[in-house]
This record gives sequence, structure tokens and C-alpha cells, in this order.
Amino acid sequence: MNFDEKMEGDYRIYAGAIESIQGDGYIAAVVINRVRGAHNTLREAFRDESLACGHRWASPDDALQYALNKARELIHTEGACLAC
Repeated sequence: MNFDEKMEGDYRIYAGAIESIQGDGYIAAVVINRVRGAHNTLREAFRDESLACGHRWASPDDALQYALNKARELIHTEGACLAC
């Protein structure tokens, strides 16, 4: 498993590249939390543990990049719809 964490505005993105059970690549996963208040309380806004219907990427870097890009796209295009 490979993980990365990024801040994007009021959101913290947790991206993961998880080796598939069959060992034939990496599945992209993402959790988006909204950071609110003075205490930086996190609230989960979105979670998908199998992005792109479980598509397998050849490398963990490719899966992580896809997860980060999808998270940024959601934040910028669907920010008002994210559950908080």
C-alpha cells in the first residue's frame, strides 16, 4: 500500500494505491475530509475505496496520481455537494 496526503483549500485529501488481490496492479482510493473550525476538526466529505470501478494501474504512482486528480476535480466542481 502507498499513501499520500495533500491539502486543497479547506479540504485534506488522503489518496491511496492499494495492491489488487490478484496482484495485477494497483487500485486507487481516496478520502476527502473538510477541515473546519479553529481546532481543525475533520469531517469526512467523500470516500471511494475503488475509484474507476476498480481499474488497475501498473504502478502505485499512477494510481496515486489518479486519486489525487479525481479528488481535486470533485473539490473544484462538486464542492457544494460534498457531504459535510
